[in-house]
Amino acid sequence: MKLAQRMQHLGTETAFEVLARANQLAAEGRDIINLGIGQPDFQTPGNIVEAGRRALAQGHHGYTPANGIPELRAAVAADIEKYRGVGVDPDQVVIQPGGKPTMFYACLMFGEAGAEIMYPNPGFPIYESAIRFAGATPVPIALHEETGFSFSADEVLAKVNERTRLLIINSPANPTGGVVQQAELDKLVAGLEQWPEVAILSDEIYSRIVYDNQPHISLLSYPAIRDRLILLDGWSKTYAMTGWRLGYAVWPQACVEQVTRLCVNDHSCVNAATQWAGIEALEGPQDDVDRMVAAFDERREVIVDGLNAIPGFRCVRPGGAFYAFPNIEGTGYSAQVLQEKLLNDAGVAVIAGTSFGAYGEGYLRFSYANSVENIRSALARVGELLAS
Repeated sequence: MKLAQRMQHLGTETAFEVLARANQLAAEGRDIINLGIGQPDFQTPGNIVEAGRRALAQGHHGYTPANGIPELRAAVAADIEKYRGVGVDPDQVVIQPGGKPTMFYACLMFGEAGAEIMYPNPGFPIYESAIRFAGATPVPIALHEETGFSFSADEVLAKVNERTRLLIINSPANPTGGVVQQAELDKLVAGLEQWPEVAILSDEIYSRIVYDNQPHISLLSYPAIRDRLILLDGWSKTYAMTGWRLGYAVWPQACVEQVTRLCVNDHSCVNAATQWAGIEALEGPQDDVDRMVAAFDERREVIVDGLNAIPGFRCVRPGGAFYAFPNIEGTGYSAQVLQEKLLNDAGVAVIAGTSFGAYGEGYLRFSYANSVENIRSALARVGELLAS
């Protein structure tokens, strides 16, 4: 068989490969602590699970509209107004099976040979994969440790040119936990006024997981770019619903018809019962979300302090999400080598920073979506391995 050339441009998500390897070692009897996979270690709240069961019992077994059931799109619009203070038309909301379809659709809609798409580096690996698959040229946006892994708006704007079609922003961010400050976003939006044809994809999947009483600043709140902004969010992280595969995007009105056609061609529609569960998640009690974020905050303190106590490590305190991204240059190991040593010799699964782009060399990603007890045990193992 002769595959299409574009298949050579598809990357992968190393976290799943590390998870598979960790599970294999555990099946062989090894004691593995997994700080690699990026999903909450909590169960989906019971009221949401019950809403899904109820939907099945009530006969929600068939196809739904390609862009999502109207009730869920209205609930999303209400939730955006509640937490972001911005009114959106439910007709601009498109429900999708997770967040990745939005990334692919945006890259397919704006990317082609000769076009450039900018993306954060180190960043979620599917950005670069989708850009290359679409035939566009990926242009990395450097995230800086000294600014808490924010970008410099001046550096971003200096790279924008006539070939730039799409700019991808992620805050709070995977893998760094970095949060872009409002002053930098203000400067970016002001500078983009000179480039009215550049679309923006704002990945805000961790919007509810922020710390230190800091508000989440959404790019949706900037009127100057509303007509070219794609907002990505969903249920996976906030409501511990990774396996339910439910996400949404708010698209510019000019793109709604095209993205709906992509949905029809790609997946027809999203699971019916899951969508009704999604309504309950947004409209029901939020106590479980608050408890989960409080637990993440406690773990954040433990893991950052613990990493900074290990010789050769230094770790900035993440402002959001549930990842620590320590600098490991002082250990003398490359990111990939230390990832393998920690898994094979210490039984600790983490992800090399290079899995998130070339600028991730010298870093590891630790997910603190695990218990405080396991985090402390993992840190002790890391320290013992390096000391030996």
